[in-house]
Amino acid sequence: MIRRAEDMTSEIKEALRGGRGSVQLTTLLHPGEYKGKARMVARITLEPGSSIGSHVHEGEEEIFYILNGSADFDDNGEVKRLESGDVCLTTGGQRHSIANAGDTTLDLLATILLY
Repeated sequence: MIRRAEDMTSEIKEALRGGRGSVQLTTLLHPGEYKGKARMVARITLEPGSSIGSHVHEGEEEIFYILNGSADFDDNGEVKRLESGDVCLTTGGQRHSIANAGDTTLDLLATILLY
């Protein structure tokens, strides 16, 4: 299966999970198009000053792969800087948030896997 960029759907979420600004969420693959246990495979774009607020994952885990830009990633209360090429994992029961830490767009690949 191939999905061309022009055939992908995007939506803008304001103050996602209590964060700041707007977040563009582009769905790359929809559940049911793959056989694995995932509920989201998406590209997330955060403009400077935007963030996804702190939240906990229960019964699932989320992987962020930084495509470009700089991020401040809150990993259970410990903030770490992520750069292009870095990856982070939040497993079930853990809390995280992410914020654009630069003056350019932050793009990341986000996958949520179900247990």
